[in-house]
Amino acid sequence: MLRGNDPASSVDDPRDNEPSSHHFAGFIGDRLVVSASFFLAPAPVNLELTSYQLRYMAADPEAQGRGYGTQLLRHAERELSSQNVEQLWANARDSALGFYERVGWSILDGSEHLSAETKLPHTVVFKILGEN
Repeated sequence: MLRGNDPASSVDDPRDNEPSSHHFAGFIGDRLVVSASFFLAPAPVNLELTSYQLRYMAADPEAQGRGYGTQLLRHAERELSSQNVEQLWANARDSALGFYERVGWSILDGSEHLSAETKLPHTVVFKILGEN
């Protein structure tokens, strides 16, 4: 889902197995429908906050629009907040900005850019945990 179903495109991250990394997934039965990873990383906003970067969020196209991504983010936000994480951030695909705004994330003005990996338009989004 992340790289156009191209099996040659890897989404392995060198931080995957670090103790501070967190991976979340949602299933319907045995079928994976949504997933996301969070890595301890300084944010381009609110530098004083302990921040995790959301990467590799994906939803099965047949499951999109059914609330699974929202449920996954809400769960991750609660879990990470309970571990004293203060802020989450991501380089969000512009096509997903509406989703992030609906779930309470903010857009960092002036952060629009093309992803070096996908060459698609992205914008930085962030959420300070503990705020609505």
